[in-house]
Amino acid sequence: MQALRVERLSDDLSGVTFCDIAEPERAAGEVLVRVRAASLNFPDLLMTRGAYQFKPEPPFTAGMEFAGEVIEAAPDSGLAPGDRVMGGQKTGAFAEMASVSAHALSPIPDRLDFIQGAAMGAAYSTAYTGLVELCGLGEGQWVLVHGASGGVGLAACDLAQTLGARVIAATGIAEKRAAIANAVQPEAVILADGRFREAVSDLTGGALCDVVFDPVGGDVFDESTRCVAFGGKLVVAGFTSGRIAQIATNIPLIKGFSVVGLRAGEYARRFPQRGAAIRQAIADLADAGRITPTIDRVLPLSSWREGYEAMQARDLVGKVVFEPGA
Repeated sequence: MQALRVERLSDDLSGVTFCDIAEPERAAGEVLVRVRAASLNFPDLLMTRGAYQFKPEPPFTAGMEFAGEVIEAAPDSGLAPGDRVMGGQKTGAFAEMASVSAHALSPIPDRLDFIQGAAMGAAYSTAYTGLVELCGLGEGQWVLVHGASGGVGLAACDLAQTLGARVIAATGIAEKRAAIANAVQPEAVILADGRFREAVSDLTGGALCDVVFDPVGGDVFDESTRCVAFGGKLVVAGFTSGRIAQIATNIPLIKGFSVVGLRAGEYARRFPQRGAAIRQAIADLADAGRITPTIDRVLPLSSWREGYEAMQARDLVGKVVFEPGA
């Protein structure tokens, strides 16, 4: 089968190869899936460099997340050949077939096709875990979402809007503001460049934000500490800026806010019942047509470099989805 392999770590994607490898054999407890679509996530890019917290030893098949059809499953898995499923694991999604634990899969909501299913899971589970599970987001609350052109940022905007929150989307690239506004219709889209507290204060009538969702880090995190309302929460969801910010503990003490660390995958692993409830809540919202992932582009897996380079250049509004065998 064709697959995308990381043969060696590199900063310029030179260690990544599109090639033929042996089809996987289903192990006990696993489900063999024909991959119809697989979405690119920022950790996939980081893993080609060895810059993600999970560091698989090369060579490995890239890709965390896919959607497809069950080929073979154990009788006690609850799945049968032909079932439409989405899910994945830390590697192995960018191939024509994948074998993963039955617990790592869930049915694709009826309203979604394979491309949407591949783009739904990781982004929306991250957004839901952060906004709902950890922050108890309520109707009418103000939410500032950074990195709003990315898959997770757009999912956070979409979910928060659906839950009745008032969303301020933020991006570091001025040219993306119109596309973000068109995709998720927030209250406003602001430029998170330099000092943006005044813009947040003006939009909220001086109240600032109940929740700040930050997958960017660095300077954005530093300024975001000035945007959280008393009793609010600042969610640390990643460091796409490349700089891990630091904070003096007197700042959240005096301003009365909490800094909340978000690892959605680890949360679901440690609390499997809550993880299952989160997946079901997302599926219910998708089936009701209340949330839909934003897709920037769909590419054959053989055109993987275009997707990776677009992510590296921050030239996306939404998800990149690959189609193996296309």
